[in-house]
Amino acid sequence: MSKATFDWDVPKNRENVEKHGVSFNEAQRAFGDPKRVIAEDTAHSQSEKRYFCFGVVDDGVLTVRFTWRANVIRIIGAGYWRKGKVIYERENQIQR
Repeated sequence: MSKATFDWDVPKNRENVEKHGVSFNEAQRAFGDPKRVIAEDTAHSQSEKRYFCFGVVDDGVLTVRFTWRANVIRIIGAGYWRKGKVIYERENQIQR
């Protein structure tokens, strides 16, 4: 993932920071977690496939919603959501 290119909508990034306290610049770091989990976002994949990346950033599991366009990861949203942490821990067999 170190060679991945990221892209996002600047107004959407500002909205995400206000709503969830996470910038898309910070959200890129979830992809660097060697134990990251990628899952299809079936609820939002109408016109194009969308995905979730669950990865540890600092002290939490960050959930990043994204799509893949012409070899670019387009970030759509991000936040520290409980459901993402549960999925990450389950997939990595982390017992709490």
